Amino acid sequence: MKIVAVTISDRASKGEYEDKSGPALEDWCRKAIASDFEMVRRIVPDGMESVRDTLIDLCDNEKADLILTTGGTGPSPRDLTPEAMREVITMELPGFGELMRRVSLEEVPTAILSRQTAGVRGTTLIVNVPGKPAAIDTCLKAVFPAIPYCLDLIGAGRVEANEGFIKAFRPKGA
Repeated sequence: MKIVAVTISDRASKGEYEDKSGPALEDWCRKAIASDFEMVRRIVPDGMESVRDTLIDLCDNEKADLILTTGGTGPSPRDLTPEAMREVITMELPGFGELMRRVSLEEVPTAILSRQTAGVRGTTLIVNVPGKPAAIDTCLKAVFPAIPYCLDLIGAGRVEANEGFIKAFRPKGA
């Protein structure tokens, strides 16, 4: 099982800004997942080509099972993560973004500006989450219960949740 955290940030990719979201994603996964997994972290600049090409490489060549992107989902001109992802995926799963925005709205009114989504390419699930560590926690707590079963359905590696931290849902017999 390979999980990749991709931080999408012009400043972090140039070393001008400390990447806090990539480590936050890794810490969250280490708390939530009980089964063995390899965690890889990448930092890429904002923009269509950099994000698209990285996601394709991670799916097709690196054989990632789960990619969690952070950053690039706002309304500024360089925030093109959802557009780049739509060029990569073969199936969009908009319910992920809908739920993340809904739970985020309980904390901040600007959550309506966020454009997270999720999708599938081959046997890889890609989920966009916000860039702030607190928002990462809020959003992953909301959507993670569906991730292990989604990975089962697309033929990715199996993930077992750390039930003491978060409960995942699988239908009986799955």
